[in-house]
Amino acid sequence: MKKFGRSMEHRQMLMKSLVTNLILAESIKTTLPKAKEARKDADRAVTIAKRGDLAARRLVASRILDPKAVQKLFDKIAPAMKDRKGGYTRIVKLGTRKGDGAETCILQWTCAAELSAPAAEEPAKEVK
Repeated sequence: MKKFGRSMEHRQMLMKSLVTNLILAESIKTTLPKAKEARKDADRAVTIAKRGDLAARRLVASRILDPKAVQKLFDKIAPAMKDRKGGYTRIVKLGTRKGDGAETCILQWTCAAELSAPAAEEPAKEVK
């Protein structure tokens, strides 16, 4: 596990925050080492959420900060991943950051199309 120059509590809260924001926003922009560590926690959370029972919900709720994120994980994300055996997230590299040269990337769900499908099904308005 990477330390990121932080204390254990700060590092754990950072990972909880990254996973929570990934669930809520479905895609986050961060540095590559942070994304690689957050990906592990996100994949574990989906694996647990796929069970769908109360014990799984309580275990995931202890590792995620927002109750809305837990609900979204169990209602939308886990059912969309039910046929996958792993690899729930992907990392897309963006290049280096201008200020400090850190390598940045986007961490997102692999089934992003299925997650945002209801919003995409709305008919587009005609422009005259």
